[in-house]
Amino acid sequence: MALPKQVVDVLEEHKRWQKQERASRGMEWSPTGRVFTTRSGEPLDAANVRRDFKAIVKKARLKPEWTPRELRHSFVSLLSDHGIPLETIALLVGHSSQATTEAVYRKQLRPVITKGAEAMDDSAVVPAAMVTSHIPPTDGA
Repeated sequence: MALPKQVVDVLEEHKRWQKQERASRGMEWSPTGRVFTTRSGEPLDAANVRRDFKAIVKKARLKPEWTPRELRHSFVSLLSDHGIPLETIALLVGHSSQATTEAVYRKQLRPVITKGAEAMDDSAVVPAAMVTSHIPPTDGA
């Protein structure tokens, strides 16, 4: 699995913390083998995640209505802003097709779509005036 170095560093620090927690709790620790757990080693449930996330949002002075879902949207936006291809973004967010990704994240993907349109404009061989001069008028024109 490819992860940014910053993420690897944070996960290694978390692993050290978890090892200390496990040692200090002894028999009170539930050995689930999970990376993210409660302080006693139990699996996190949705309420745990929401509560902890809310505390992080407050500490970071973000808007209180932020939820973990916004992280996913931010992830897609960052990838899109850096020109990552739509099919790669779809794969990373677990969609079976890029059509799903485009439908769900249309606003976040605008830079990728815009770059695609600009690339097509840049590579066009026929001047726009020649193309539009051959388009028949519509009934309403």
